[in-house]
Amino acid sequence: QERQLISHFHSVGVLLFLFGMGINIHSDILLRQLRKPGDHTYKIPQGGLFTYVSGANFFGEIVEWFGYAIATWSLPAFAFALFTLCFIGPRAYHHHRYYLSMFTDYPKSRKA
Repeated sequence: QERQLISHFHSVGVLLFLFGMGINIHSDILLRQLRKPGDHTYKIPQGGLFTYVSGANFFGEIVEWFGYAIATWSLPAFAFALFTLCFIGPRAYHHHRYYLSMFTDYPKSRKA
């Protein structure tokens, strides 16, 4: 019974980890495609989860590490996931506030 429960947590954790990693990679690709080499102008990220949140790459990384913590079910992994949330969460919020102040046409429906 306990072994089966651990197996379910492991499966859910691995799926969350892969889902978060996919979001993170896809978001990073979208960010890299925003500017051509030598271009220094800021642009609004579009597509993927950037439709809904300003820091889709940050969101993906947080999901990724919480998935890892659930999959391994270990205190160090949960501590790392919590650290990731505490470190990256404020960065996402500040990026969101920056985009709102920098771009007058920034989508108001996006969350941090």
